[in-house]
Amino acid sequence: MNLTTKQKQHLKGLAHNLKPVVMLGGNGLTEGVLAEIDSALSHHELIKVKLASGDRELKNAIVDAIVRETQADKIQLIGHVLVLFRQSEEMKIAVPKAK
Repeated sequence: MNLTTKQKQHLKGLAHNLKPVVMLGGNGLTEGVLAEIDSALSHHELIKVKLASGDRELKNAIVDAIVRETQADKIQLIGHVLVLFRQSEEMKIAVPKAK
């Protein structure tokens, strides 16, 4: 799903008060962590993931891998916190229509 800037802004506003539901530790991106992110996206649609990597290149590679493996949309990455969105069948979060 390609989101417009307006839709991403709306989702950023909704994500502002959320706490990270998944935290990547020293082991990095494992199958278990990916499964947990996938499960959280299916249940919540909009989640925050806290990344532990201090290396910018490694952090960007991890973010790209998460987005690719979960088929989620990257809403924003600020510091060590990644916001992801993937709409489920129930469409729990109403996204403004694209113009």
